[in-house]
Amino acid sequence: MGDWLRVLSALLLCLHGTTAAVTLTQPSSISSSPGNTVKITCTMSGGSIGSSYTSWYQQKPDGAPVLLWSSSYGKPQGIPDRFSGSVDSGSNAVHLTISGVQAEDAADYSCGARDGSSPYHFFFGKGSELSLKRK
Repeated sequence: MGDWLRVLSALLLCLHGTTAAVTLTQPSSISSSPGNTVKITCTMSGGSIGSSYTSWYQQKPDGAPVLLWSSSYGKPQGIPDRFSGSVDSGSNAVHLTISGVQAEDAADYSCGARDGSSPYHFFFGKGSELSLKRK
């Protein structure tokens, strides 16, 4: 997870003055071959994914995090069509799908969730590092 996520999480927890009960769990690493479809799952425990605002971020080494998708706004302009997000209330998870993964997609992907009842309850997964195999 990028340092900015740790700092933001700590700051928001200090502002609220409580210990987080919500946990977002995602795989630490994923490997794929170019052209394949990759699906990263982020599962919430201690809360309801259906009542949270969820999001996915991409961060490359030495780069700023980029918002790829949010349950509130969908995909920002400029994000390639191969990226899509979805919420699965049945499994209390949020998914990021990358269709036709490309070498440039090798990066760290982190999920985020904000409690729908409070702007100060924001949680992040620890990040999933996507690496691409050579053909």
